[in-house]
Amino acid sequence: MAALAGVSYQTVSRVLNEHPSVRPATRLAVLGAVDELGYRPSNAARTLVTGRSRTLGVLVLDIADSEGLTPLYGIEHSARELGYFVGIGAVDSIDRTSVQATIGRLAEQSIAGLLVIAPVEATQDALASVPSHLPVVAIEGDAGGAISTIGVDQAAGARSAVDHLLALGHETVFHVRGPSDWMQTADRMTGWRTSLEAVGAETPMPLAGDWTAKSGYEAGQVLARIPELTAVFAGNDQMALGLMLAFSERGISVPRDVSIVGFDDGDDAPYYNPPLTTVRQDFRAVGRRAIEMLVGRIEGGTTDVEHVVLAPEFIERKSTRSPSPRKPA
Repeated sequence: MAALAGVSYQTVSRVLNEHPSVRPATRLAVLGAVDELGYRPSNAARTLVTGRSRTLGVLVLDIADSEGLTPLYGIEHSARELGYFVGIGAVDSIDRTSVQATIGRLAEQSIAGLLVIAPVEATQDALASVPSHLPVVAIEGDAGGAISTIGVDQAAGARSAVDHLLALGHETVFHVRGPSDWMQTADRMTGWRTSLEAVGAETPMPLAGDWTAKSGYEAGQVLARIPELTAVFAGNDQMALGLMLAFSERGISVPRDVSIVGFDDGDDAPYYNPPLTTVRQDFRAVGRRAIEMLVGRIEGGTTDVEHVVLAPEFIERKSTRSPSPRKPA
């Protein structure tokens, strides 16, 4: 590359590391050689030269469903824009041993900071094993904890879903919740219950799900046997999809007989039959803000704990309407 550009190896290094004391014509010659040769700088080599890593570690919970992984959509692109690379480390379970092992693997990449996407209750204890010098940001973490977090206001999203159904005239709203150890589950249940209690509505026993359409289908088979059922708030869109199939098999029409609201607004939600009324989380915005927070801590050296909460957006489609009497199933 140096020979092609007609400069010294030292000059090539200064250009690649954006050193200011390089003449514009020389910089253009080096960059032209970079393009012609298809050169891509080595992150490891750059770390050795500058003493500063450009790799961010991302710790994720390895699960079959994508509920906890969707913020990844905004992470890699945002990191690249800020000049960083991303290394992914997945853990099968959140415990101190698994987290330490995964962080150890990420540390082999000389990570500059750690982003955590594992929104379960055990995360906070497990993250106590993270070295104190390593900047950390958690997506949907404990907003009252000692680690900086970024997330969506889950309780507010649930309230918007239930308030919508109550405003349509439904006397109460049943709920299919997510796994009990997920933070979003607790927050969404809080919002659901708060809205019902605010109007003095009955609070039915929630049915347990695990974010999958299968668990929503199984809950729907139970709910279909309740004659007074007119509205359901599903903990996520996938469980709402399962509900729709279970109801359809029992001759229960959505939304004529039962209204359904989901949560997430995944890419498929507008194409359900009927299109799903849901609560939108802007996963790309969450990922982007998480990266910005982490890089800010790395480059600014701040150790202040910060908790950022983004507002959800209620999306009304065709799966809800005012209740009408229906025959028992």
